[in-house]
Amino acid sequence: MNFAEQLRHLVEEALKEDIGDGDQSTLSCIDPDAKGKAVLKIKQDGILAGMQVAEMIFHYQEPSAVFTPFKKDGDIMKHGENAFEVEALVHTILNCERLVLNCMQRMSGIATLTKEYSNKLKGYKTRLLDTRKTTPNFRLLEKEAVRIGGGVNHRFGLYDMIMLKDNHIDYCGGIEKAIQKAAAYVSAVKPGLKIEVETRSIGDVKKVLAYGKGKVFRIMLDNFAPAQVAEAVKLIGEVSKAFGIETEASGGIHLGNIEEYAKTGVDYVSVGSLIHQAKSLDLSLKASLNPPEGGT
Repeated sequence: MNFAEQLRHLVEEALKEDIGDGDQSTLSCIDPDAKGKAVLKIKQDGILAGMQVAEMIFHYQEPSAVFTPFKKDGDIMKHGENAFEVEALVHTILNCERLVLNCMQRMSGIATLTKEYSNKLKGYKTRLLDTRKTTPNFRLLEKEAVRIGGGVNHRFGLYDMIMLKDNHIDYCGGIEKAIQKAAAYVSAVKPGLKIEVETRSIGDVKKVLAYGKGKVFRIMLDNFAPAQVAEAVKLIGEVSKAFGIETEASGGIHLGNIEEYAKTGVDYVSVGSLIHQAKSLDLSLKASLNPPEGGT
């Protein structure tokens, strides 16, 4: 499925979870034909994310709903601004309110933290990757928030890349055997699928370089200190001229040391905390009795 199809599925299941056999609060006191307006109010500074998602949610529930954006995904947002106005059946607005807020608050928190990390990398070649350390059934939007915040999406799941991590290597019987078997699998079953290998030492890096030429597209340097990353990048660089092997540092990377890793010349740093340590930002959806004045 493409992004739009996955988003539609997510919205459908989330609304089913929340509404069940009916929004009893709304059904009990709001005329089903009543129409209204609501405005998304920004209550905390940060990076806005989830506008496309919010529009999709309202249009899924009511295709004729009028969604008027005052900002776009990735914009800097300030307390007191409005992000959008929606005009629809009041039932639609109230049915969608919590899902819209949950998505946008979470996504904006992730985008804001990602932007803070990506700003640290300005002037360096190193790019910022996310991980699979995501909330079950919400990965699509968490990774989209990383992208909006200036990060790069790593693999989306176990299906779109081979990553030979420590447990794969140990269960298989070593790096050499794991690479050989993975390469044979790609050739026979999934031509074009990329192989990344996690390494735990400079010795592991040398093994990958010896057995992975033409097979491995990226070497992960897991829990390496910056000095070790620099050493590994130099070793890999001598081979990558012919085979184009990328480098990725992972493990223990945070805002306080990310620049030290960038100085090594590593191609990527992956940071799980972009998602699992992000805090949702404060937004609210309020009934609008009078049209808001633009984005103020």
